[in-house]
This record gives sequence, C-alpha cells and structure tokens, in this order.
Amino acid sequence: MTRVIHTGDTHLGYAQYHSQTRRTDFRDAFEQVIDDAIDTGVDAVIHAGDLFDDRRPELADLLETLRLLRRLRAETIPFLAVVGNHESTRSGQWLDLFESLDLAERLGSAPRTVGDAAFYGLDHVPKSRRAELDYDFAPHDADHAVLVAHGLFTPFAHADWETETVLSESSVDFDAVLLGDNHEPGTETVDDAWVTYCGSTERASAAEETPRGYNLVAFDGRVDIRRRTLDTRPFVFVSVSLSAGEGADRVREQLRQHDVTDAVAIVEITGGGEPVAPAAIEESLTDRGALVARVTDRRDREADADLDVSFADPDDAVEERIRDLGLSAAALDVDETIRAGETPDSNVRAAVEARVTERLDGDGTAFRPADDGTPAGAT
Repeated sequence: MTRVIHTGDTHLGYAQYHSQTRRTDFRDAFEQVIDDAIDTGVDAVIHAGDLFDDRRPELADLLETLRLLRRLRAETIPFLAVVGNHESTRSGQWLDLFESLDLAERLGSAPRTVGDAAFYGLDHVPKSRRAELDYDFAPHDADHAVLVAHGLFTPFAHADWETETVLSESSVDFDAVLLGDNHEPGTETVDDAWVTYCGSTERASAAEETPRGYNLVAFDGRVDIRRRTLDTRPFVFVSVSLSAGEGADRVREQLRQHDVTDAVAIVEITGGGEPVAPAAIEESLTDRGALVARVTDRRDREADADLDVSFADPDDAVEERIRDLGLSAAALDVDETIRAGETPDSNVRAAVEARVTERLDGDGTAFRPADDGTPAGAT
C-alpha cells in the first residue's frame, strides 16, 4: 500500500489583513502538514500548487520553506509538487530551485513512481493557452496512475477547465486526479477516476468558513481518500440583522455573545436600522482581544451594488474586478505584463508591444472578449 498526503494552496508569505501574525499562521499550518507527514510515516507529500502566495516571496519565507523541506528530506519523504498560478513566473520557478537543492521534485509528463503509484504533474496553465496542450504523458508500469494539477476543474464550483477533456485526451489512464486552486475541499468521480481538491491549509479569505485541512490518499488496488483537519486560528463569523431604530449598540450586544480572543472576527451587518461606523465596531473587537476585526455593512453595499471593494485585500479586489470585465486573452496578457512586476518599468512598453505582436501573429481569437470572466471563487 502507498499512502501520501495531498496538500496545496499553502500560500506561504501571505500577510493577510496586513498582519504579520497571519503570515506566521500560514507557515504554521504548513508545518502541521509536515509534522503529520513525519508522524504518520507517509510515502510522499504531494503539493498541488500555490506553495507561495506571491511569485516573489520574501527571504524569510524562502528560508522557512527550506527549513521545512529539509525536515522531510531528513525522513526520506519526497516532496512532489506542481506550480500554481500565484507563484508562477515566466523564468525559472522556485520549485526548480528546491529541486536543485534535492529538497523537492517538480512533477511533469514523466512518471515519478512512489510505491504502487506513478505521479504526473500539470502546472497551472492560463485559460487562453490551454488549447496548445496535448496531455502527452510517458507510460508507466505502476498499479496506479495519478495526475497532480492546479486549476479550476469540473465538476467543482467556478470551473473553467474540463476534467473530462483532460482524462479523455491524456495518453495515460489516470485513477485519481489530485487538485489545487479551489480552496474548498471536495471529492467526485469523473469517468471512473477519483477527482479531489484538498482545499487550502489556512483561510485565505473570509469566504472560507469550513475547517482547513488536507487529504490522506492511499493506493492499494483501489483509491482511498480521507480528509484530515488542521488546527488553525479561529475565525468568528457573525451576522447581525438590524431592525428600525437599532444601531451600533445592538451590534455590540450581539457580538458580546461570541468569544473573539485571538480570533479573526468577521462581522456582517444586514437589515435596516441606524447608521453604524464599522471602524468603531472593529476597534471594540480588537479591544476585546481579537487579532483582526473586519466589519462589512451590507446595507451600504446594497445601496451601491457596483462598488464591492475590501480595502483589507486591495490586490484581491483588483483581481476580482478584472475577472468581472470579461477581457480578451490579449488584454489579460497586457494586464499580467504590467501588474506582475517582473518587467522593469523602463521595459514595460516594449514587453507589452511584444506580447500584443505575438497575439497579432495568431488567428485573432485572442482579441475576442471572453464569454465570461473567471468567477470570484478562483484563487
């Protein structure tokens, strides 16, 4: 029997809510996965992408990652991974650096056999470039074949990549597909193959209310997938509906029923009632010991439905707005070139011209607006 941990979307280096403590939380969650891998003696740790939150992680985050991967190497537990959209660069990937240090292996079209299973990898590929994929994988002689991939696949929420197409066009018959990108866990079967998301190891947004964790996957003539939960910082979700004449005092009264000590408190105000200053409510929560407090007055958003921006996560707000615009593949190329930060300012114009020229040399479909943007759940 072969047993592996399937994890992903660890987003190391993410200082959520501009909190360095939250940055540490993301590292601690990943370290729990490493602890469990060592304690249970699994045959490998499989990472399905977005090891880092940013393509330019800070030195401290790189050093911590090296430390954790060295712990696995000391126990001869291989770390096998693919590249996610958050960490992907046009030049070399950080995963390649870890591989050169003998701390990780980047999965690809050749099989990496661990016990009874052969593992293959499919890095994140932008939607505009997937038509170029041929899904040509080298043969194997293991009892099971497993594809590890990063993207939003059917039949799960926000999907823009057809699992049926991947399975039917692949040169290898896969028994299981281990996925990253969708932060919510879930398992389905597609064309007799098990398809599963492990979910993120920490809450990367307030929408992720379910407990965080990873999958323990066993291969022994069949595929067995079991969910394991991690001990992460508590999020306290409170919804307060106000009636006529009710205001801040009513909100505070409702919040006093919840223990927010060391928690991230997420408060939503709905209904009618009097005006409420979110900043004052947030201050009262931090005075009670909350690590972070965020108050959203949905009544304001209902009054201006076109404006839905969280200033706690401006980058996420920009990403969401761009997705909603339904831009063409060429326009997304330009956006990526400008906002990725990999091109020196003095070379941005030339880089944009080169990307547009490359698209012009094609069949013109890259300049057609998308039918729909990637939904807000895409990460």
